[in-house]
Amino acid sequence: MDLVNHLPDRLLFAVPKKGRLYEKCCELLSGADIEFRRSNRLDIALSTNLPVALIFLPAADIPIFVGEGNCDLGITGLDQIEEASMVDNIKDLLDLNFGKCKLQIQVPAAGDVTSPEQLIGKKIVSSFTKLSTDYFKALEKITDTEDLKTQIRYVGGSVEASCALGVADAIVDLVESGETMKAAGLKPIETVLSTSAHLISSKTPKFPEIVEIIHQRFEGIMAAQKYVLCEYNAPRSILPIVLKITPGRRSATVSALEKRPDETEEWVAVSSMVERKAKSDVMDQLKKAGASDILVFDISNCRV
Repeated sequence: MDLVNHLPDRLLFAVPKKGRLYEKCCELLSGADIEFRRSNRLDIALSTNLPVALIFLPAADIPIFVGEGNCDLGITGLDQIEEASMVDNIKDLLDLNFGKCKLQIQVPAAGDVTSPEQLIGKKIVSSFTKLSTDYFKALEKITDTEDLKTQIRYVGGSVEASCALGVADAIVDLVESGETMKAAGLKPIETVLSTSAHLISSKTPKFPEIVEIIHQRFEGIMAAQKYVLCEYNAPRSILPIVLKITPGRRSATVSALEKRPDETEEWVAVSSMVERKAKSDVMDQLKKAGASDILVFDISNCRV
């Protein structure tokens, strides 16, 4: 990490060094045309086409380095931002819509606990002690049981084994698929926080122009993943109907078509961004409304 002190002319971009966010972050960086090569065992990689240095850090540390340190940008989970109490110290630029999971209160499936209120005054184990403490303090206040202090203990790994090993009555842990939780004989009874990966920035970046460029590129990648481009022809008389079907991300592009000698009605060409998940239904609706030559194209990248 001594190299950081020798990078005065580069934006520092903190990204997760391993775990569930790492591979997806590398895909995003490639899509944003941030070229780099990470050497084995080195946690710093210099971009070869932008004045950017990628700093690979544990996801839990990234909010602190962005909120209080010299990192202008970072990618980490919303859960880590909340746990580090950095919400007010950073700018939340973009929800990247991956790494989605839930921070949940989990109890033994064979037990009789069905609500968080039953855990007040009991032993809770979590690697998210700040969020867990805040949640149970609020619950104690609401239920007027502040004299029953819930015990929150930190465990960095294998949190799901805490109940079986006799050190906890319940745990607060991240749940993605739920398979690990079920294998440990646990069930969820409450969601403390829904989380996903976010692009965050310092409130006082040293390289604001580069921050904006990367922000725009990430927005373009997200839009390209969410939308496809739909193009079709339609009689001008049904234009109000088809534009309701394809209003576009902001608005559709409509161009007049040259009328053929045998045609009595004017036709237009329409180009519009539609959500990828709805493209088949949109094409069916357009065909039913009277549109023709309906084409859908993938968007490899864009700026929005």
